[in-house]
Amino acid sequence: MAAPDPIDRSLADARPVPFWLDDPTAPAPCPPLSGTHRADLAIVGAGFTGLWAAIEAKERDPSRHVIVLEGGRVASGATGRNGGFLAASLTHGLENGMARFPDEIVEIERQAEENFRGIAEAIDRYGIDAEYERVGEVALAREPHQTAWFAEAADLARRHGKSVDVLDRDAARGVVDSPVVIGGFRHNDDHALVHPSKLAWGLRDAALTLGVELHEDSPVEAIEEVDHGARLVTRDGVVLADRVVLATNGFAPLVPAIRRYVVPVYDHVLMTEPLTSEQRAAIGWHGREGLADAANRFHYFRLSADDRILWGGYDATYHWGNGIAERFEQDRDVHRRLAASFFTFFPQLEGIAFSHRWGGVIDTCSRFSVMFGRAMSGRLAYAVGYTGLGVGATRFGARTALELVDGLDTERTRLSMVRRRPVPFPPEPLRWTGIRLTVRAMARADRTGRAGVWLKLLERVGLGFQS
Repeated sequence: MAAPDPIDRSLADARPVPFWLDDPTAPAPCPPLSGTHRADLAIVGAGFTGLWAAIEAKERDPSRHVIVLEGGRVASGATGRNGGFLAASLTHGLENGMARFPDEIVEIERQAEENFRGIAEAIDRYGIDAEYERVGEVALAREPHQTAWFAEAADLARRHGKSVDVLDRDAARGVVDSPVVIGGFRHNDDHALVHPSKLAWGLRDAALTLGVELHEDSPVEAIEEVDHGARLVTRDGVVLADRVVLATNGFAPLVPAIRRYVVPVYDHVLMTEPLTSEQRAAIGWHGREGLADAANRFHYFRLSADDRILWGGYDATYHWGNGIAERFEQDRDVHRRLAASFFTFFPQLEGIAFSHRWGGVIDTCSRFSVMFGRAMSGRLAYAVGYTGLGVGATRFGARTALELVDGLDTERTRLSMVRRRPVPFPPEPLRWTGIRLTVRAMARADRTGRAGVWLKLLERVGLGFQS
């Protein structure tokens, strides 16, 4: 009988759940909504956006009655499934921000720095054990054409006051020891790592301490406008609210207009068992930086507090009709590709096993950063479309959505990135076809180093990714 395939063997005992959520210290759920309640502000979703919005609302006005409705458990969506990379950027990188908002990028970057500091201050103020690590982030080149971008990116970053370094092969391999690495681009500041679920659970506790009313296992089935507010209906209850903040990420939108602008894309992740001291020594990585490939279809990877390696990305899977289903969270072929790429990058870790494998939805919009909108005569506001950048940008998104629904004129609500919507995605079947063509074109560009006709066309119509 043939020996087991080493890739299958590495995945054989991996639990099909997110590592961050597989924690016996997770808080007990708050009770579901039952009966009819009144609120000054209702928030739909208890991920990062919803929790930050709840805290901000109570900090600004402690007397305000805030109710948060969560369809599952706190952090059970994208909040508890991502890599835990906390970046300051609000625009998915400086290059993308320059392409989208050239006239206000300096102001956006200023607010991004303020938001980044505000997250660390809140973690300290509320005593949240989020495993916060203020480390840099390094993009690693595996192809010669990828290194060509580094010098240009470094020049732009330095003009905006960023501390960055371009690394040659030896310096990049000094960050992490891999035979496939030929160069690197280091961001020395404005990046951190967190345990995303622990951050969310800490924000939950802070919100409850401030007097927020939280109901889990309470999916909102409908929102309708009523006199002077909105009526939110769950399975067993109703909330009558003066104002509503919608924080539902890529999940089925309760405001139909969102569907034009956001597509749910499934991303997948593996987590290894803890490394031995010998394995840890074999890979270097003494600075514990967050790492990623310098490619269009990239892997991202990091160390956990107990020295596991999280390895995710590359495949981004869209399902027809904005499809979302629990069965999409596990994809054997995608997880096998991830495992194979892991061992190509870290051949010295041959034989290590993965302890967890999972997938989750990324709320992608065409400008690859958060977008905003209002509905119901301005009584409802939303922040969606973070495109994988939500760990840091959600605090900004939450504060902005709260100011929009309260009708405030602030430095955030005056930004064109808040006032303008991105280019909408086409309806099916053009949506599915366009996404498939884009994935193929990105793969081809990664092989050749040339954008090609399709990617250039997308850039011309406002759908290209400058990062």
